[in-house]
Amino acid sequence: MSHWTFASSPLLIIAAFLLGMLSVWFSYRIWTGNARSRQIMALEIFRLIIIIMLLITLLRPERIQTIQWAEEPAVVVLSDASGSMTTRDVIYTNQVVARQEWITSKLGTDALAPIQKTSRVVVDAFDAPSDQEKPEDVTNLIEGTDLNQALESALQRESNLKAVLVLTDGDWNLGDSPALAAAQYRNQSIPIFAVQVGRESPLPDIELSAVSAPSYGLMGEQISLPFHLHNRMQKDFKFKALLKDGDEIVAEKEVTLPASTDLQETIVWSPQQVGERNLTLEIPVQGDEALTDNNSAAFKVNVRMETLKVLVIDSYPRWEYRYLRNALERDPGVDMSCLLFHPQTGMGGGRDYLSSFPSSKDLIAPYDVIFLGDVGVGENGLSTEDVTLIRGLVEQQAGGLVLMPGRRGRHTTWLETPLEELIPVQFDTSRPEGIALQNEAQLALTRLGSGHWLTRFDISAERNAELWKQLPGFYWSTAVEKSRPGSEILAVHDSIRNNWGRIPLLAIRPFGNGKVLFMGTDSAWRWRRGVEDLYHYRFWSQVVRWMAHQRHISQDEGIRLTYTPEKPEIGQTVYLSTIVMDRSGYPLQEGRVVASITTPSGGRETFEMQAEEGGWGVFRASMEARQSGMHIIEVQSPEENRQLETRLEVLRPVVEKIGKPARGDVLDEITRISRGKKVDTTGLNGLIEQISVLPEPKPIEIRFRLWANPFWGAALLGLLAFYWIGRKYFGLV
Repeated sequence: MSHWTFASSPLLIIAAFLLGMLSVWFSYRIWTGNARSRQIMALEIFRLIIIIMLLITLLRPERIQTIQWAEEPAVVVLSDASGSMTTRDVIYTNQVVARQEWITSKLGTDALAPIQKTSRVVVDAFDAPSDQEKPEDVTNLIEGTDLNQALESALQRESNLKAVLVLTDGDWNLGDSPALAAAQYRNQSIPIFAVQVGRESPLPDIELSAVSAPSYGLMGEQISLPFHLHNRMQKDFKFKALLKDGDEIVAEKEVTLPASTDLQETIVWSPQQVGERNLTLEIPVQGDEALTDNNSAAFKVNVRMETLKVLVIDSYPRWEYRYLRNALERDPGVDMSCLLFHPQTGMGGGRDYLSSFPSSKDLIAPYDVIFLGDVGVGENGLSTEDVTLIRGLVEQQAGGLVLMPGRRGRHTTWLETPLEELIPVQFDTSRPEGIALQNEAQLALTRLGSGHWLTRFDISAERNAELWKQLPGFYWSTAVEKSRPGSEILAVHDSIRNNWGRIPLLAIRPFGNGKVLFMGTDSAWRWRRGVEDLYHYRFWSQVVRWMAHQRHISQDEGIRLTYTPEKPEIGQTVYLSTIVMDRSGYPLQEGRVVASITTPSGGRETFEMQAEEGGWGVFRASMEARQSGMHIIEVQSPEENRQLETRLEVLRPVVEKIGKPARGDVLDEITRISRGKKVDTTGLNGLIEQISVLPEPKPIEIRFRLWANPFWGAALLGLLAFYWIGRKYFGLV
């Protein structure tokens, strides 16, 4: 259906008609006054047409075509499915439920029935952008919230959109501001209605979260279990955190939790039984808490009985070597061997001493950690072949290497050898003898070092920092310029600086499958002053176990599996490395190694691992973490009849902060701009009734403005040109 309209007033239309008649009469008089000339008649016709077109332009005529909607009006319900919606702060049926749970409950009822009587209801969940590239078949992946994209998508998808109802906490952390989409809605007279799901202030609650448990631990050895607490109450609390193995309390931790703060604490456990332990960490429920079911966390730790093989190499029995040897010798979890390259006494003798360096892959492979002291490469030291084997142990076999230079300066001979790439720091080669001090200096922990497992003498961060300040210092250190890229600094010289800052003296560096530790002073033995082995023994015991951790993640007789990262998240690539020994106990040179991975959903993938060149018996593969939850990894070597089964937990990435207050200000803005309305959860029913009585969207109108058409203007200009050319041609100018 179509019709014409004029934008001008009736008086202007009458005036235009009279002016047109007057122009006709005037043209007629001119024509008759010129003997009814045909040329004059043609010119006057042109002029009349021009005048009429000008008068039409002034009247602004429009042809309006009305198109009725073919489909019934739609109301889109956008349901927020982002991570923040798992926050439990909605009171529903006298219970505290999660925001998403409230939405699911409401959408599962006939709450939308009034709208369905007059409109077509489309329910759509949103979180991350719909067009965002994601790995195929990835599940349980919590993305961010792009509220603007969700609103724009609904506007583009539905042609006959009546209104949008958004059920959300208003928290958006991806994309543009939703105010941009709200402006588009306003331009099309489509209101946005919003239900704020969640409180703008948190419920009174203490939450236990993020227990960081290792994959395995050693029986009788201390295991540190960091955990996070969130206090959303306006008062301080003091209580005991309890670690339970089944129903038995195996560890306790006194916790002081300040008001309205987040706190990280650590509980220490020494397992006394081997096997997979089902552990639970609990904190007592406080009287005023609104939520009582988030005060515990369950997890598993595989406890094993293991003896770590350690090789200590040095040039002469200096003090650091003697006390290190004594500490490791008394450690029941360590099987130690020693090797001295002394120019007078030779390789050393006695219990635990080797007569020569383990000069083959088969002989060095059993060692978990090697301590390399003040011994060089060359005469009266290690050969190039020896350090090549050490490098292979770290890189291929996930072994650990501890570098402990001394005052003889033999560490400079490590440069330009296969060891150079492993060193965490860059030596000052102009001072191979190191830096001697008159006054006692100390190791100053860095921010990373203050919380690292290697440097933890006490589970309390404050107490641990105080202990390091009280430790006896040193009078000599290795001359170091700076750390190397990829290294992490745990401690620095407290007084000496250079152009790159304080000199790093305790640094770690990953290399291949293994780890490297640099200790830049030879005076750790002085930590025994007044306390005997308390801190000296503790430090080196932690070093050995941390350096060997990756190597022992999962193992069985003759087969070992390492993987990185140890706690992968969805979307990350997990690198698997399997070490297989043949029936003689030597690294497998030829053969097949097959890995099978069973996902939490029951899917199973089997693939053949590829042998690494070099003869270390290493087979590698990779997998992409596509599902959260526990994965079962089976590795088999059919020819050697070796097999291993282990579990790998894939975590969901925490993109959004759970427990964050709702953003009512965002919802206020978009509803105001679009001329809609915002309510809380108690106002949902009233809001639905209001939406149900909204008028239907107006039919589509297509307007054709003749006076604004470019072809109309071009025709008018063309006629004017012909008219003036004609007058000149006939001599009427």
